[in-house]
Amino acid sequence: MNKIYMFGYASQAKTIIKELPKNEYRIVIIESNKKHYEEAKVDGNLDVIMMDLTDDDKLSELLIEDDSKIVALMEDEHLNLFLILSLRDLYPNITILAISNSIHTASKLKLAGATNVIDLHDVSSFTITNILEKPVATKLLDSFLGINNDISFKEYQISKGSFLDKKLIEEVNFELYGLLLIGIIDFSVSDKFIFVGEGISHKINEDDIIACIGKNEDLERFDIILNKGEGK
Repeated sequence: MNKIYMFGYASQAKTIIKELPKNEYRIVIIESNKKHYEEAKVDGNLDVIMMDLTDDDKLSELLIEDDSKIVALMEDEHLNLFLILSLRDLYPNITILAISNSIHTASKLKLAGATNVIDLHDVSSFTITNILEKPVATKLLDSFLGINNDISFKEYQISKGSFLDKKLIEEVNFELYGLLLIGIIDFSVSDKFIFVGEGISHKINEDDIIACIGKNEDLERFDIILNKGEGK
């Protein structure tokens, strides 16, 4: 069974834990905040540890195996950065996934030793600040934790003649292209970003903007397909 060490038990961590298959992952929650520690216990999590995360001796006692995964989700960005520095020094071969709400923080987390950083501000036209609380993101994290992928965001503006023009969102299987659709700016409704799965059916029209998550190579390939007017 795959083991995941979840450092931090706030809203993002709760969503990830809820969606990951219980029969595939053993999740160990580690907290330095007593309130969050108690919440994790009350929520029924079996492996919960209260620990001073600034104490390298305590971190080394965890004896984290190389094939385990670490998710750094501390609410305090400075503590998150310090934690990654310490974990990378103690466990040089471990996979560390970090979440960033800031472009500047993302670069620091990478320099500190995070294997992968999901930067929630890496979208040019709009900001997805709550993406980890959406069901679609948990599928991404499931894949991310199982395989070390180069994953990022990309937006596409639909051009005239695109195979997506005039199609309903539910008619398009984005998984065929290795992508997860996050949402759309449907200008027939408003100029605001709308997450998929909010109970509203949307027709994709010319000039609308869609946002997807996937491996960089799949994102670029899909861009070519859109420009050529091809599609499945």
